[in-house]
Amino acid sequence: MKTPSIPDLILMLPLLVSAPACDEVAALRETVMHSGATLAEVPSTEQHHDGGGEHAAAVHGAEAHIEAEHGDAEHSEGGHHVAHKIVVTRPIAKDVVSTQQYVCQIHSWRHIEVKALERGYLEKISVNEGQSVKQGDLLFKILPTLYQAKLETDQAEAQLAQIELQNTERLFQQNIVAMPEVQLARAKVAKAQAQVNLAMAELNFASIRAPFDGIVDKQYEQLGSLIEEGDMLTTLSDNSMMWAYFNVPESRYLAYEADPNKHDVKVELVLADGNKFSQEGSIGAIEADFNNETGNIAFRGDFPNPQHQLRHGQTGTVLLSRVVQDAVVIPQRATFEILAKKYAYVVGKDDVVRQREIVIQREQDDIFLIKQGLTAEDKIVLEGIRQVRDGDHVEYEFQDPEEVLGRLKYHAE
Repeated sequence: MKTPSIPDLILMLPLLVSAPACDEVAALRETVMHSGATLAEVPSTEQHHDGGGEHAAAVHGAEAHIEAEHGDAEHSEGGHHVAHKIVVTRPIAKDVVSTQQYVCQIHSWRHIEVKALERGYLEKISVNEGQSVKQGDLLFKILPTLYQAKLETDQAEAQLAQIELQNTERLFQQNIVAMPEVQLARAKVAKAQAQVNLAMAELNFASIRAPFDGIVDKQYEQLGSLIEEGDMLTTLSDNSMMWAYFNVPESRYLAYEADPNKHDVKVELVLADGNKFSQEGSIGAIEADFNNETGNIAFRGDFPNPQHQLRHGQTGTVLLSRVVQDAVVIPQRATFEILAKKYAYVVGKDDVVRQREIVIQREQDDIFLIKQGLTAEDKIVLEGIRQVRDGDHVEYEFQDPEEVLGRLKYHAE
């Protein structure tokens, strides 16, 4: 249908008011309401029809009727006098498991580099990479030719000194030599025996044995290689106990130290695949110094590893959990922030909304633990925060806080 001009619409107003409802008439009425036309914007009806007093009155009445309908529509859509339907709940006081997460590096509690103590050719490799060994097992053997020859020389010198001592003692019994000669011979024997012991120790250095039970890592030298003193051959890890190091901010460190129940903190380890490690741990140590660049201090979590599932160098996440007694809990979505401060809308007994500042004790997933500002007796706006203002009188639907927390992705435990 072609849209009529403004003058034509004015002339058709009486018909629009009195005409029965139909789609075309409704369309014309809507066109008039959205045209913004008034009698002041067009020539009066008297310029089109002479002597139309009743007609003009009808026009004025129709225009007033349409403007009234238009005003009612705007009032119902955007006016503040219509009460808002919002959802309200209460904070709830309950015991909450508060958990803090920290990325960690996992280390064996004993992890050493196995190095050569002497120079020589690598004669024997008795283990494979990744093999478990016992204390005293032979790992590597360096060709001991020079050390064997030195040992045999020192042993011969010791035998010679022993023979000289025996001859000197026999001469002393015959009163041919004095006691100082005997003492000198004995000193030569002791010196020669010390040289033998030293040679034996050097020869033993050519055989490298495991100092404790553990797992052999990568081998850095191959059979027949010329080894220099101090060359690293492999590493050895004792994985029976694992240490997980993680960094804690200064504020949380102070809170931990001030907690009288800090020894009751539950320490767990989440592995890279998202599963929890089967053994619970404990806080084994806190380092002495803070990192001045990050403001953190390193904690160490100790975890038994009876199945040797954990290996040196792994990563994971340490969970520190503690029970907060009678914590006041609210959903995070029931709050808003202004200039770095948290607020909530509190509904009073007169159903008037008031903005109130709150202090967060701890943030956990979808909930806040409240330190100050709310009690379990208050009513807070949960849904419709953007629809209300401080001082508004509202109508609301109340939802039980247990049901609200139960529907959260991460609910309080």
